[in-house]
Amino acid sequence: MRVLIKRYGLLSIQKYYILISKSQIKFITSLQQKKYRDSSGLFLAEGPKVITELIAAGFEFEHYFSISESDAEHYGAEMISERELRKISVLKNPNTSLAVFNKPEVAGVKLSGLIVALDAVRDPGNLGTIIRLCDWFGVEQLVCSEDTVDCYNPKVVQATMGSLARVSVHYLDLPDFLRTSNMEIFGAVMDGTSVYEAELPSEGILVMGNEANGISTEVEEMITRKITIPRFGAIQATESLNVATATAILLNEFRRSIGK
Repeated sequence: MRVLIKRYGLLSIQKYYILISKSQIKFITSLQQKKYRDSSGLFLAEGPKVITELIAAGFEFEHYFSISESDAEHYGAEMISERELRKISVLKNPNTSLAVFNKPEVAGVKLSGLIVALDAVRDPGNLGTIIRLCDWFGVEQLVCSEDTVDCYNPKVVQATMGSLARVSVHYLDLPDFLRTSNMEIFGAVMDGTSVYEAELPSEGILVMGNEANGISTEVEEMITRKITIPRFGAIQATESLNVATATAILLNEFRRSIGK
C-alpha cells in the first residue's frame, strides 16, 4: 500500500512511502538472531555507506528500504517513512536505510599471504573492528573458530563500516585448520617475544585469542612462534589489551616489517 504522507502549504508534494506489513516486520527483525540468518541465508545491513559498499562488491539484496529519494533513484530502494524504519531497525537511532542481503558463497581458504585467525572472539564490536583492520592492512582472509561471533550479526556488520565486502570470513574447526596448514603460525600471548624485536614475514597466520581467556590450550599447542606487545608503563598493572587494539598493533608491525 502506498499513502501520501507529506504536504507543504497549499502545494502537495507526492512522496509515496511503502507501508511494511506485520509479517515483513516480524521476518526482518528475526534476522537479528543467528538461527534465522542461518536458515534463511539472509542478513541485515543499515546505513548508506555499508549498504552501497556491499552492493558495489556484488552482494545481492532481497529488500532495500530507505527514507532517501536518492536511494530509490539509484538503487531501486523502496521508500518508507522514518516511523516505518524505526520498526525494523536494530539501532537506537536508525540511519536512513536498511537492506536485507543474501549471504555470499565463500570459497575455501587460500594458504597464502597474511591470514588472521580468531579463537573464540565473542564481542560483535571487536569482530567488526578486526574486519575493518584486515581491510585496512590488506588482509583478505579472516579465519574464525566456530564459536566466534557471527560476522553477519547486525552489530558486526555495522562495525565493519563496509569492510565486510572486501574481507573473506571463514568459520571452521580452528585447531584442525592450523594442524593441516603448512604456514608459520604466530600467536599473540603475554609471554612471547616482543613484536618490536621479532623478524616478521609477509606470509603466515596470526592467531588472536578470546577477550577473557586468550588463546585456548589446544590452539596454543600448534603455535610455532609466540609474540607479545610489551608494556611500557612504569607500574605495568594493566592485565591485557583489547583484542582489536592488539590486532591493530600486530598487523601494523607485520606490514612495517615488509619495508625494513
